Amino acid sequence: MAEQVDCLVIGAGVVGLAVARALAIRGREVLVLEAEDAIGTGTSSRNSEVIHAGIHYAPGSAKASLCVRGKHLLYDYCRARGIDHRPCGKLIVATDQSQVTALQKIEATARANGVTDLRWLAAAEATAMEPALSCVAALLSPSTGIVDSHGFMLALQGDLEDAGGTVAFRAPVKRGRCGSDAIRLEAGSDELIEVAAQCVVNSAGLQAQAVARRMEGVPDQSIPTSAFAKGSYYVLHGKAPFRHLIYPTPEPGGLGVHLTLDLAGQAKFGPDIEWIEELDYTVDPARAARFYCAIRRYWPGLPDEALHPGYAGIRPKLGGPDAAAEDFLIQGPRAHGVRGLINLYGIESPGLTAALAIGEYVADELTR
Repeated sequence: MAEQVDCLVIGAGVVGLAVARALAIRGREVLVLEAEDAIGTGTSSRNSEVIHAGIHYAPGSAKASLCVRGKHLLYDYCRARGIDHRPCGKLIVATDQSQVTALQKIEATARANGVTDLRWLAAAEATAMEPALSCVAALLSPSTGIVDSHGFMLALQGDLEDAGGTVAFRAPVKRGRCGSDAIRLEAGSDELIEVAAQCVVNSAGLQAQAVARRMEGVPDQSIPTSAFAKGSYYVLHGKAPFRHLIYPTPEPGGLGVHLTLDLAGQAKFGPDIEWIEELDYTVDPARAARFYCAIRRYWPGLPDEALHPGYAGIRPKLGGPDAAAEDFLIQGPRAHGVRGLINLYGIESPGLTAALAIGEYVADELTR
């Protein structure tokens, strides 16, 4: 006989945990099904740990609105819960005059998104702030920061459990059936359990489309195509000469090979873009040559042999290399016709920043 539960969340990454927490603190009974044996083992733990300001995303998009809202919620949450974070700011740099127009477009997009704290820097101002930097102009984003992503996820899990919610590990979803009275899922690795829920949130990240296809009653045509965009990171050997994050002007598919800092001051560079068919987290040392070339455009003093393979992350992109920039897709019953089901597709960057806002949004949708 199926176990009955009010709300099921599939996936214990940062967004799944934020959604589950939002539902639980509103008094909903929540069970999270996680395929792995720990929280946040996928995209949530393989990123830059940047708190994004909300300046790059198309005005009116879900990414823009949820990032800006999520940024404020995240800073407040970190302060309230004692989670390590730092609003260190970032510089977006033009390394030649042809890129200045791109900076102007970024500033216009930021203003349209409600981000009004950007400041123009001439080359002399930027290099006075960061002497190792080479640029002709820059934009300073003071509300960009960094966060301990694992500490954030542990706090979300703690809030969820304090509110009566539960996370079940080693519980991958094998199949499901969408009925008129409930959505029934079978999950587990060694021993299958059957759970019937009034509402289900598919927050399976890289596997969201695969999970949706296992659920009988979800129309195939409602499930978007996806592609895996692998991004490798290289770690700098030695002390970083920068206090701010340094971003080049964006490139197709991402924000370019940028410099980020962790909370201990260690510098890392990435991610690049590599389109892959299968999940593969190995970092190819041979890709370092591309990194040196990209980084030296804004940091000419990068020493030889200073970069070492770090880690790789994979982003769930809606579309492939030739697709236009895609938005988050938060898909409810109006799109697929299944009462009580919300699918979260294409939740890539800035998903970490937007997590609390996504949780708030999904809880509102299910409450309505």
